[in-house]
Amino acid sequence: MKRIAIMGCSGSGKSTLARALGQRLGLPVYHLDALFWQPGWVESSYETFRPKVQEILAREEWIIDGGYSDADPEERRYRHVDVLILFDRPVWLCLWRVIARVITHYGQTRPGMGEGCPEKVDWEFLRYIWNYRGNAWPHILERAERHKTKTIFIRGDPDLDWLVGELGRLSSA
Repeated sequence: MKRIAIMGCSGSGKSTLARALGQRLGLPVYHLDALFWQPGWVESSYETFRPKVQEILAREEWIIDGGYSDADPEERRYRHVDVLILFDRPVWLCLWRVIARVITHYGQTRPGMGEGCPEKVDWEFLRYIWNYRGNAWPHILERAERHKTKTIFIRGDPDLDWLVGELGRLSSA
């Protein structure tokens, strides 16, 4: 397994899993938030962001953490991925984790985020999380189904423990 995409709502655990899998499997990890957000929480234009994502997708090995479907209009991630890991966590849990993350990293740039983007939360971001299941989630599921992408759903910690154990066994085989 050399190409892994991890998607899900903010606060679901994507970045943490990506780092753990990168260490365990010896694969490079790319956090799309770190590529998209410029210092001061300035959004990259898709004209500059897309080529960065396409360059990563052209590589033989990667773990990609994040959605940003507009950065991959040809849906190469879905077509070339060995496994798509989808975090299907409850909204309340994602909100709770984002608030805890803000408290833990307030005023600092957390791992997996663009430099110069100190942790913060605002109503727009909370609204995004609240509406994720109705807005972004159906599109992710539809693309995965259309491309017959091998998908693993993480709904709770037992799923996560199983996945890390399974991938650990595969990497040592």
